[in-house]
Amino acid sequence: MGLTPQEALDLFHSDDLIGIGMAANEVRRKKTDPRVATYQIDRNINYTNVCTEYCSFCAFYRPLGSKEGYVLPLETIHEKIEEMIALGGTGVLLQGGLHPDLKIEFYENMLRSIRERFPQVHLHCFSAPEVLCIAEASSLSVRDTILRLRDAGLQSIPGAGAEILDDEVRARISRLKCRSEEWEAVHREAHALGMRTTATMMFGCGEEYRHRVNHLERLRRIQQDSGGFTAFIPWLFAPENTPLGKKVPEATAFDYLKTLAISRLYLDNIDHIQSSWLTPGIKICQVGLQFGADDVGSTLIEENVVHAAGVRNRTNEEELRRIISQAGYTPAQRDTLYRSYILK
Repeated sequence: MGLTPQEALDLFHSDDLIGIGMAANEVRRKKTDPRVATYQIDRNINYTNVCTEYCSFCAFYRPLGSKEGYVLPLETIHEKIEEMIALGGTGVLLQGGLHPDLKIEFYENMLRSIRERFPQVHLHCFSAPEVLCIAEASSLSVRDTILRLRDAGLQSIPGAGAEILDDEVRARISRLKCRSEEWEAVHREAHALGMRTTATMMFGCGEEYRHRVNHLERLRRIQQDSGGFTAFIPWLFAPENTPLGKKVPEATAFDYLKTLAISRLYLDNIDHIQSSWLTPGIKICQVGLQFGADDVGSTLIEENVVHAAGVRNRTNEEELRRIISQAGYTPAQRDTLYRSYILK
């Protein structure tokens, strides 16, 4: 039985970081192979930066009509995938802004072209806000949108766009983006159609601890009903170059590790918890393997959204394997759905 909301709040207010971490690590050892920590080689491809949501935490988007706005041609996307495959990559995460002029046919064509040329690549694409945008632009239901994307080659959906799943926070940091219930509805629909998704949380954006607990409780409820989440990925808000960054204090490594550990304790029905290197840095990511995480994420051969917010952290397969080994685990390459492990 996982934590109650009040117990989670008490832990957030506690200074016993080591005790919380030890408890989380014990749960991790029971949930996953205690000898192994995993990573993935994949690539983020941001097919467009045009967006109509104007989120205060984002430095990547460009408004419709901007001279800096773009939509990548298929040839460029194919070249990026070829580069990823050459580096041993197995998956692609297609993610973009919410472009009001791109309808379902655009996405179907993009997916089919990739599936036909690179059938071995797993397509983990389009956040819940993107799915909702595609549905609205195409006058389709969410269910029909997901079905058509799936038929064109979509295999799983990332958890991006969640930020904090509490509408008090969303009204402040992303007032034009989908509500918590809408994000949840997309993932529930995908799960009902037999697709797997991931769940995320961006924290350190001025929210209170109670908002984080509300977020975790919503995810635990969804997972209890559907079992469709493969993993949970918490990450820190990157404040540089964003309007919101001028208004909130920067989150600390202490807060990151404590939130990571509480996530492991609270989400007792989600198998995998990922420790992030992108915003906390590679050393904190490594320490996260002792705070409940069993995975260090992806090499992220390309990442533009957080990079636009001033984050310059980069890594590669060799470094991820090294930090896993130095933390006392056997490194294993996984696929997007955590199904296969390649011990090297």
